[in-house]
Amino acid sequence: MLARVADTPAQGITVQDVSDAGLDDWRLLANGLHARFRTGGMPAGLALVAAVVAAAEELDHHPDVDLRMTRVDVRTVSHDVGRVTRRDLRLARRISDIAAEEGLVAEPHALAQVEVALDTADLAAVGPVWAALLTGDAGALDGNDVVDRTGRTPLLWFQGTDAHAVPRQRFHLDVWVPHDVAQARIDAAVAAGARVVDESAAPSFVVLEDPEGNRACVCTALDR
Repeated sequence: MLARVADTPAQGITVQDVSDAGLDDWRLLANGLHARFRTGGMPAGLALVAAVVAAAEELDHHPDVDLRMTRVDVRTVSHDVGRVTRRDLRLARRISDIAAEEGLVAEPHALAQVEVALDTADLAAVGPVWAALLTGDAGALDGNDVVDRTGRTPLLWFQGTDAHAVPRQRFHLDVWVPHDVAQARIDAAVAAGARVVDESAAPSFVVLEDPEGNRACVCTALDR
């Protein structure tokens, strides 16, 4: 059971908090607390979704739910403060209990999320352009992030860099995975021909590049 801890809007949740809460089904990724439940078919998935909706109404805290043929993916985040809070831990616990009662198995190691990063020396100039392209609203910026409340466009954030005249890679992918599968993902990429460029920020992220020098980061929620 979760310890009774008062909610404060500034209180963010860490990987250790999720572990301490016994939420083995769930993983922190780029923009929320995520879980995947294997249902085996639409009827079982629909039953799970209906039960999750009922629990969300009772707790007055509502997740994003994605129903597919053989699985249900769930993401919960406290939108009013833009981060995961203990409200999300309570909802996650309830959802896991419901799934267990229905005999459904979670697949936390199957979770992943891709975020696009754009290096820029002038966020004020380029940020509104990409916000308008992705969402239709040039004002859809929250700090360094383009925010699409509908979840239909890729996650995009702007990484500050120095101004430079010589062209170089500006876009790169941040591949968010559960912290306990990050090394396996890195090893798989290296075995396929990638090279580790920088692991000084591990386990938060590790930079890899392909044989042509295109870079990407394998990211986790650890040490953030």
